[in-house]
Amino acid sequence: MEYIIELLDKNGLIMAFLVTGILVYFSEWISLRVTNKKLPGSAIAIFLGLVIAYIGGVITDGKNGIADIPGLSGFKVMGGPMFRDFAIVSTAMGASFAVIKKTGSVGILSLFLGVIFSFVAGVGIAYAMGIHDAASLATIGAGACTFVVGPVTGTAVGASSEIIAISIAAGVVKSILVTIGTPFIAPYIGLNNPKSAMIFGGLMGTTSGTAAGLAATDPKLVPYGAMTATFYTGLGCLMCPSVLYFALKAIL
Repeated sequence: MEYIIELLDKNGLIMAFLVTGILVYFSEWISLRVTNKKLPGSAIAIFLGLVIAYIGGVITDGKNGIADIPGLSGFKVMGGPMFRDFAIVSTAMGASFAVIKKTGSVGILSLFLGVIFSFVAGVGIAYAMGIHDAASLATIGAGACTFVVGPVTGTAVGASSEIIAISIAAGVVKSILVTIGTPFIAPYIGLNNPKSAMIFGGLMGTTSGTAAGLAATDPKLVPYGAMTATFYTGLGCLMCPSVLYFALKAIL
């Protein structure tokens, strides 16, 4: 047994991808067989991942969730900043500014409105809960944009690891809400064509949540919403640690 655990730790990243693949496959099965695709598989996978991470932390009394369990240490690398930054670059590589221009000024405006509104909402909630320094407020506000923008901003402005963790949690909650809520609100907001999907992605951001929600609504809309959501992430990474942070600091 010790040999097996040592072998798994030596190939930790491969093991992490294997476990993640099994989890995603199981989540898609639940989505299809249990919920009849009314609840997207990605939302189920995110929820199960959070539960498993919590259980792993409780069992081992550790700080890295499931990565503290012997044989699953590869999750510390898989969930680290390297893959986070790789995710930003890989999603941005598939986006074309020439395509986004097809939505006109409304599409571009939706990006700025989406980032600013989410940032202000996150800052407002954090301030109401007793957090008053600019770095922490900006980090949580950025997390309300996406769980990628939060840690990027927190690292840039020097926020504590606890605040960065809160920002990630805020982004994950938003992603799950967008994933689950999109199919239900789509008929009421006219989310049935590429242009509205691009505007929706610009307002909501959270590429994973938008893509999963649109997949449950109409798979043909996914590339359009995911594209503007990708720009949203990039714009948030630019604006939150700079313009919005300094504006917040000036106000405080």
